Amino acid sequence: MSWKLFELLVQACGWTVVLSAVSIVAGLLIGTVVSGAMMSGHRGLAWAGRTFVSFFRGAPLLVQLLLIYNLLPALGLNVPSMVAAVVGLSLCTAAYQAENLRGGFASVPRGLLEAADMVGLNAAQQFWRIRVPIALRLTLPALVNEAILILKASSLVSVVGVVELTRMAQDLAASTFKPLPLFAAAGLLYLVVNWLIALGGRALERSFRWGVR
Repeated sequence: MSWKLFELLVQACGWTVVLSAVSIVAGLLIGTVVSGAMMSGHRGLAWAGRTFVSFFRGAPLLVQLLLIYNLLPALGLNVPSMVAAVVGLSLCTAAYQAENLRGGFASVPRGLLEAADMVGLNAAQQFWRIRVPIALRLTLPALVNEAILILKASSLVSVVGVVELTRMAQDLAASTFKPLPLFAAAGLLYLVVNWLIALGGRALERSFRWGVR
């Protein structure tokens, strides 16, 4: 395999990383809100949160991507394929992150919330200043694992016309008739990026432990 072909794979890998990173961050924000809704005392919000999680965890990601890609134009929103891919990945990971965070929220010491009441913090301030930071710390390993899963799942966005790493490898293999080295190189790039994500996650865990001390 020539260096030029490898450069094309690296460029596509960059788009994969950007797509995954945006989706993970957006999914974390959405998942935080959904998790808060599920744990709220409002019956309608809790039902909406549970329904969201049930659908996006129950339906295959491939189906979700195709549904969103065809639904947005039907609603009059003619957006690029990349936007449809980000929306699909974000909503999917949000459902999983919401469940992870819900477990973290349930582990927040009640004494901290009582202290927050005593100093006059309202429910919204307690949620964003106390519950969310502690839940993120407690669920960090699960969130890092979800980030790795989303990076790998991003290979499915080619069905909506996004040329990411897997699609680039497929296109190059079809034109050069050399699938083995191209897919091996793509697999190596996925491995390197996921390894870096895992390293970053462990570094954050260590920093949190030092912060607790």
